[in-house]
Amino acid sequence: MPTLYVENIPEEIYEALRERARAHRRSIAQEILGLLEQHVPTPKEVERRRRFLKAALRRSAEKPLTAGPFPSAEEMLRDDRSR
Repeated sequence: MPTLYVENIPEEIYEALRERARAHRRSIAQEILGLLEQHVPTPKEVERRRRFLKAALRRSAEKPLTAGPFPSAEEMLRDDRSR
């Protein structure tokens, strides 16, 4: 596994990382790795997100089967304003 060294980290950022690591009961290195995994998507993750977005957009474009038993947001606003 590759190793990454980072130098000249501002004191404020280092202290924030240290506190965050302490709160999660991890080392600073484990905390940084967790942050990288969470915020730097791999090509596989980017493709998964694209498929999810495409499916979500397709579903949101579909017409609902029924209006449902509930009033629309516009109807609720009009009713609320008329009180």
